[in-house]
Amino acid sequence: MKSKKPKIPIAITMGDAAGIGPEIIVKALERKELHRQTLPVVVGDARTMEQALSIAKSRLKILAISDLGQARDDPETVNVLDLKNIDLQELKHGRVDPMPGKAAVEYIQKAVSLALEGRIAAIVTGPIHKEAINKAGFHYSGHTELLADLTGTKEYAMLLVHGPFRVSHVTTHTSLRRACELIKKDRVLTVIRLTHDLLKQLGIENPKIGVAGLNPHSGEEGLFGDEEQKEIGPAVAEARKKGWDVEGPVPPDTVFTKLKGKLYDAVVAMYHDQGHIAVKLVGFSLKAGGSEWTKMSGVNVTLGLPIVRTSVDHGVAFGKAGQGRANPQSMVDAIKLAIRLASKSHPAGSLNPR
Repeated sequence: MKSKKPKIPIAITMGDAAGIGPEIIVKALERKELHRQTLPVVVGDARTMEQALSIAKSRLKILAISDLGQARDDPETVNVLDLKNIDLQELKHGRVDPMPGKAAVEYIQKAVSLALEGRIAAIVTGPIHKEAINKAGFHYSGHTELLADLTGTKEYAMLLVHGPFRVSHVTTHTSLRRACELIKKDRVLTVIRLTHDLLKQLGIENPKIGVAGLNPHSGEEGLFGDEEQKEIGPAVAEARKKGWDVEGPVPPDTVFTKLKGKLYDAVVAMYHDQGHIAVKLVGFSLKAGGSEWTKMSGVNVTLGLPIVRTSVDHGVAFGKAGQGRANPQSMVDAIKLAIRLASKSHPAGSLNPR
């Protein structure tokens, strides 16, 4: 008789309980195909997840556990590693509150600890609210910086994925003025390397990477700025010396068209909105009149960490939290990519589920 293949254990952090995180996790875990290869465990608050079942009108069941070994391999069950840190009587959906902000950070801390111990293969993070975590005393500009701190990672970068449309970032959560100051050869080369490594991990044998310029027309030979000549171009030249297929600096107004046309496997963007606008243009869609998202697809991956981490590519959506209208597609995509990446780097079955 053929033995059953062990499943890959992953942790899904609940995110800010005042947002849509719990709801989209429930809706995502209703997809039975996500349970075929993996054993998901939500790191969060069991009572909040029970509330999310009601909001999502889901027939799934919550199993509160205190240890990963208690997780049940059952697609009808949502395993919740229960940190018991949300006061439901005080929780108000759609409101910035340090209470769920602090709890959201605690979920991340616990999941990272489990990943570093090798007890889970990947982390998928639900959305957090930057103001809420800062009001709770955790002074980070986002998930990426918090994860880097928790893992002691010095060289890291954010990469957004929508199918084959992949964009990494040299700078992210900083002012545009400061971002221009941070465009340096070594940093650009680091992000090219991290992007190249991720593409190889995805099974792309000879990745081709486009590197965006910073200025209009990539500076027009210094007429509109010299960052391309002094920093970006030399980084691209150094990458080529390493044998990597890299092109740039490519004018920012055409580089994403080339990515969409599959001339590149990824693009390295210079700053947050340069990359994010492009990805969200292909990954997000609104109903006529702009009242509702019909598509919220895309995944955030942190490059350079010693662990696998993916995330939804959207925020807490306070405007629809608690109303049962949240779209789970980005969470579904994040779980799928986490499974794909983890399957290449982690032995399955380490939870010993029931």
